[in-house]
Amino acid sequence: MRIGPIRATRLHALGHRALSSALVTVGVLRLTLYLHENHSLKGKRSIVRTIKARIRNKFNVSIAEADDHDLWQRAVLGISQVGTDEAFCDRALREVVRCIDDMQIVELGEERLEFLHY
Repeated sequence: MRIGPIRATRLHALGHRALSSALVTVGVLRLTLYLHENHSLKGKRSIVRTIKARIRNKFNVSIAEADDHDLWQRAVLGISQVGTDEAFCDRALREVVRCIDDMQIVELGEERLEFLHY
């Protein structure tokens, strides 16, 4: 990563404490959904679109269908949250999972949560 001269001078002047608090944490959640009552790709797209719209409107996260595009009864969503610390990202993504579960239109499957630190 290249830091321009003004930014480097400012960080140097603020010292190590400012540099360590300027960290960015990205939480990435891979969530598998099962759509047992679904019988077509058109129905799946409708359900996934509904979930994505509600999550985008309620939470400040990025969400997209990430895998299993051709399967009728399974969808994999990728959801990400950017924050200043791991605890914030973890809480936010767990709240998203809880919200999807509360919709009661799909069955939740595997959850895989990872954190990236910059």
